[in-house]
Amino acid sequence: MRLGLALGYWGRRPDPRHVELARHAERLGYHSVWTAESWGSDAFTPLTWIAAHTRRIRLGTAVAQMAARSPAATAMHALTLDHLSGGRLLLGLGLSGPQVVEGWYGRPFPDSPLTATREYVEVVRQVLRRDAPVALDGRYHPLPYPGPGATGLGKPLRSVTHPLRPDLPVLLGAEGPRNIAQTTRVADGWLPLYWSPTRTGLHAEALAEAPKGFLVAPMAQVRVCPAGELAEGLRPVKAMLAFYIGGMGHATRNFHAALMGRMGYAEEARRIQRLFLAGRREEAVGAVPDAFADEISLVGPRERIAERLALWRAGPVTDLLVTTRDPDTLTLLAELNSS
Repeated sequence: MRLGLALGYWGRRPDPRHVELARHAERLGYHSVWTAESWGSDAFTPLTWIAAHTRRIRLGTAVAQMAARSPAATAMHALTLDHLSGGRLLLGLGLSGPQVVEGWYGRPFPDSPLTATREYVEVVRQVLRRDAPVALDGRYHPLPYPGPGATGLGKPLRSVTHPLRPDLPVLLGAEGPRNIAQTTRVADGWLPLYWSPTRTGLHAEALAEAPKGFLVAPMAQVRVCPAGELAEGLRPVKAMLAFYIGGMGHATRNFHAALMGRMGYAEEARRIQRLFLAGRREEAVGAVPDAFADEISLVGPRERIAERLALWRAGPVTDLLVTTRDPDTLTLLAELNSS
């Protein structure tokens, strides 16, 4: 199992530690470093800055939001950064949800997310292959555009720039079983949001047809703390979960809450949503079960983390994306993973 560093997206301002953390991870032999976007900083610009300050570590987006750019624009970002970095990019894409797609990007959320995702990936693949002008008779991403307001003058185009790697890896952030199963058919890897090494059977059917070399790269917050402070060590994990389950989606349609429900915590997910949406955020954090936060993270003293890391390594995970801002924790994970 390879290790990656997940930096996420910025908060109020850039985190000055990111570049040095990436350089430290590279020195430790980490395979990859990943950035994200929500409704603030974008994923590609910080990754380009990190690329300029590193030499070998792979550069991933986990995830770049599909609604933020047309698939052709995303392919342009990808092939540009892949050239500038010497072939290090891993393109992770995600559909997001109605709240963000319609509220931030001003686009309708697709009524068939699987079709929209499949078309998006197909356009990206065509651009990167560059074996013909890009054309797709699609429902959501047709090229050339034939819809309302079209002049009829559009024609299929081929990228002026020759991509460095026509087979640049594409990964998808998918949550539902059908979406995960489609990911194994159209992408090179999957970026799970919540992964429990004790519940790998939950995804067994969806992953059954995954081809050889298919990447499974979940994120996990890692915090080293004394055994007696486990509850306090889990608090940042619970705060993240409360925000995603309570705030990243509508009360009637929240993919993160639905995933928590499929993992056996349906009533707890509804309670977290109710509290968060009522403005009772501290109570929402407290309502996140310690057991759920614990099974999707690595928290505790060194010995406990080593024991639990063995569970992650025993399953189908190919890449563990570590969420931490502590260089010593990165060092610890590298030592434990190589032992």
